[in-house]
Amino acid sequence: MGKNAKKKNRIGLLLLLLAVVLAGCIFLRDSIDLSGKAEVMEGLVSAAQAVLNGEPSEVTALREAEVAQTDEGHQEYYFSLLNEDEQRCYREILAGVRAREESFYLTVSDDSSVDRIYHAVLKDHPEIYWIHNREMVYKTTYSDRDYCTFSPGYTYTEAEMAEIDQALENAWTEVQALVPEGADDYETVKTVYTYLIDNTEYVSSEHDQSIAGVFWQKQAVCAGYAGAVQYLLERFGIPCIYVEGDVAGSTEGHAWNIVTIGGEYYYVDATNGDQPDFLEGDAAILAEHKTTIYDYLCPFPAEYEVTYTASDEFAVPACTSTAMNFYVLNQGCFDTYDWQTIYDYCKMRLDYGAAVVRFKFSNAEAFEQAYSEWISGGSVQEVAKYYMQLYNYSQIEYHYGVLENLYTIYYMF
Repeated sequence: MGKNAKKKNRIGLLLLLLAVVLAGCIFLRDSIDLSGKAEVMEGLVSAAQAVLNGEPSEVTALREAEVAQTDEGHQEYYFSLLNEDEQRCYREILAGVRAREESFYLTVSDDSSVDRIYHAVLKDHPEIYWIHNREMVYKTTYSDRDYCTFSPGYTYTEAEMAEIDQALENAWTEVQALVPEGADDYETVKTVYTYLIDNTEYVSSEHDQSIAGVFWQKQAVCAGYAGAVQYLLERFGIPCIYVEGDVAGSTEGHAWNIVTIGGEYYYVDATNGDQPDFLEGDAAILAEHKTTIYDYLCPFPAEYEVTYTASDEFAVPACTSTAMNFYVLNQGCFDTYDWQTIYDYCKMRLDYGAAVVRFKFSNAEAFEQAYSEWISGGSVQEVAKYYMQLYNYSQIEYHYGVLENLYTIYYMF
């Protein structure tokens, strides 16, 4: 007997067995009272269908499982953008990763779909730090079958995870203590932004892509910073989205956040807030000049988007408001340029004890006029004289910094 004949006989036997099973189901249904036993019938029919479809019973069970639409403590913005089948697969990936399963079934098999869903899980869940995005992910597909096995690469040992989890809780406790009593969402976001800048060093390492790098090693790059912002803000109940994108004029990517404050969307980029390289000369390394760069806390969207563009893999909310910009809130943003206005503002800041005076403009024209007089023309010397009189100094040294892309000028005394 040839191979084809054997195959046909096996198929015929399989169909016969299924027919017997289904016939038995019908007989039982007609001869026995199965009221309240509908799940038994459904299970038998599902088993028969699984055999006919040629897929494992585990996959059939996954297809029939209810898909949770929420996950406590997480906004899951990217989950909301997926269709029903993709959301089911999302839950399958999340459950498998949380259980640290070496391999598990997914009810989707297309490469691009699985990649997209996997990315959505990673962006929504910074707390699953042990599935490092530099580890290899393997997927096994089956011919003409719409399911696959998924094998993610895990980074840390159980002992390391215990250390990291403790570091996460320590950071959470520290941040909670820093948030002022009765603080609104803006103050909470500002506190998280400042805490991460003060406690993280921008360094490339094997841990730099996740919150483990931030909270455990105190070192990370943009992916780690953005994940940490999201992790902390979600624990405070503040909606926060992790965003990946491109940098103008560069082949390197970048990661940042979009947060919701007062019903409006704002950019938050803690990574750039931790980059004081714009300061002139050796000002950046002087201990007395240490200051938080708030320019990337709710920056003007039009200015930020000149440099950073979100990936087109997923749509993200449009940021349009400037109301929560640091300079707007502190009366340090000017729509037009006037020498006396800037001079009076600088004096006011010094009167309040500031050692750092900073101000910005809402447009390029006003900024360029200010730059011409206050940087190129040296008008800051008038403010320096006022500072000397205020503190009875015979001489002082000052430094300046400029963020041309955000129309900002800094003076440090």
